[in-house]
Amino acid sequence: MHCKMRLLVIALYLISCLHFGQANITDGNNDNNNDNGNILPVVLWHGMGDTCCFPFSLGSIKKLIEEHTNGTYVRSLEIGANIVLDYESGFFIHPNKQVDYVCQQLARDEKLANGYNAIGFSQGGQFLRALAQRCPTPPMRVLISLGGQHQGVYGVPKCPTLSVSSCEYITRLLNYAAYDERVQNGLVQATYWHDPLHENSYRLKSSFLADINNELYINERYAENLNRLKRFVMVKFLNDTIVQPKESQWFEFYAPGQDKHILPLSESKVFKNIGLEEMKLRGKLQFLSVEGDHLAISKEWFIKELVPLLLKLE
Repeated sequence: MHCKMRLLVIALYLISCLHFGQANITDGNNDNNNDNGNILPVVLWHGMGDTCCFPFSLGSIKKLIEEHTNGTYVRSLEIGANIVLDYESGFFIHPNKQVDYVCQQLARDEKLANGYNAIGFSQGGQFLRALAQRCPTPPMRVLISLGGQHQGVYGVPKCPTLSVSSCEYITRLLNYAAYDERVQNGLVQATYWHDPLHENSYRLKSSFLADINNELYINERYAENLNRLKRFVMVKFLNDTIVQPKESQWFEFYAPGQDKHILPLSESKVFKNIGLEEMKLRGKLQFLSVEGDHLAISKEWFIKELVPLLLKLE
């Protein structure tokens, strides 16, 4: 048992060293601009291995949005009192605690009182969706998920310093330990680890994803609140080597009992359970794809595809 736990610690350390949640847009800063009375404010939630304010990541995206929305208010979420805690939150602060914290912070922000649009990067995508489902005030209007893992992940991110066999071993180790209560409470990524070979274990022991996807029991409020969105945009990176399977970015996942065949969204239980079917019928779902690896987006693509979604007046 001590050997297994020691190996688990090593595995989790290796995963924490892989900064795969950083958005690859550069040349920005974290200066605030004045509020724009016409265009809704924008809230950003960073991914694992990133922070609210790195100038080469979300700092540059914040500036880009401000420049192309006539200086609208952009709030890049910082979890905790400083950038160090914010960075660590991507690994070690349970998503439920993070969502509760953000809900309270946004409720105090008077600039968001009339609503806001939101962009989530990698795991920030599913965290913002949880926010929309659990925290309808202030109201989120448009949710853009860039590479979010809405049906979870089943596989370790690419391991540049390890052999394929070592990566596979760590995957098996996480498969063994991800649903341990201590791991669920201590490692963010375990909370959206989705093992299609052991669906019952996932539904019963996942402390975050199974809940927001209404897979253990149906919380009708989640579906109702999600349908308050005017638009839910999901962006999939076609050459993604990080998110396994990449189809999770479009809310699809492996069919239960195996890890090869992808079940179309319309055939999955979650499609109906959290109100996605109704959203599709009402034209609220939008699926975008882009060539490139995880979060590898150009300024040109961002301006062409995403900025117009932020410019629609309330």
